[in-house]
Amino acid sequence: MGMFMSFMGKGLPTGQMLSLVIGTLHRQFVEKDIRNLEEFHVAILDIFSTVNAALPGKHYDVPSVKEVQECFEGWKATSNDSQKKEIFMEFMKKKVNLSKLDDYTLITGMITPPAAMVAKKACEKLPQLRPVKLIPDVVFVPSATVAAILTANLSRKIFLGNVAS
Repeated sequence: MGMFMSFMGKGLPTGQMLSLVIGTLHRQFVEKDIRNLEEFHVAILDIFSTVNAALPGKHYDVPSVKEVQECFEGWKATSNDSQKKEIFMEFMKKKVNLSKLDDYTLITGMITPPAAMVAKKACEKLPQLRPVKLIPDVVFVPSATVAAILTANLSRKIFLGNVAS
């Protein structure tokens, strides 16, 4: 019981947790009948979905299609099961990255609520935009914040050319 309670406060060390998760997921991965890149990619996505759903608070970024394709080519070229497991485990160890919040999202999320309140108060004084007064602050501010964060993230990805393909 003492060991269980100590893990609740601190959690398992990342290396041990990753090895445990990768071993379990590899067994699930091996059970699937994978014949082509699409099935391989779906299996990888399923693994990341399982990991992100199972670990509260921590989410991991999914590797790109190009990285999955490179892993699949190495995985398919090998016929030995132990080598396939090694390729899979190396891929997961290298490509499982903790999702991080960037500065732009954080700044947008902090600045937007007060700016939304100021904008709403200004709009209430204009006769043409007086219907804005009917929208409660509890609805307006979160909606404006979510819209601003989505707009900032999408425009940043478009300008940087990192749109998912």
